[in-house]
Amino acid sequence: MDNTGRRVKVHYIGTFDDGWQFDSSYDNGEPIEFVCMNGDVIEGFDQAVRDMEVGQTIKVHVPVEMAYGERDEEAIQKLPRALFPDADKLPVGKHIYTQDGKGGFMPVLIVAVDEYEVTLDVNHPMAGQALNFELTLLESEEIPKIEYPEYVVPGQPLKIAEQEAQKEE
Repeated sequence: MDNTGRRVKVHYIGTFDDGWQFDSSYDNGEPIEFVCMNGDVIEGFDQAVRDMEVGQTIKVHVPVEMAYGERDEEAIQKLPRALFPDADKLPVGKHIYTQDGKGGFMPVLIVAVDEYEVTLDVNHPMAGQALNFELTLLESEEIPKIEYPEYVVPGQPLKIAEQEAQKEE
């Protein structure tokens, strides 16, 4: 079955190659729900779910390049300490979350704090790691197509007042 463009619900258990479990929808209390092949999850996860049947359970190995990619040393940044009002309270060696340009949040590792700079590592915490998943597809449903009235153009402002004015003329 091709689940591309369908809303799917998947239970999963994620592990590293050494067997350490990094996440589980079972432990989180609910399956993950997303639109398949829409870029909502990592590429290897998406591709594995794309060809699954409802009720099917599979195990998949996701190579680094289809997970969070290789570590990038250029993603380690040194910023002026003055940008951080409470720099002395930053937890060196721990991740904090900062807002990204899309309104979401991303983890950032505090590498070092000195008299002049704060060193951050913005690589994803799982960059450079191959991942393993046990996936069970629970649901796959077609997303209903939205039918717009003729005066509505998706992504454009509504022009209802103009439409009404033209009708009166």
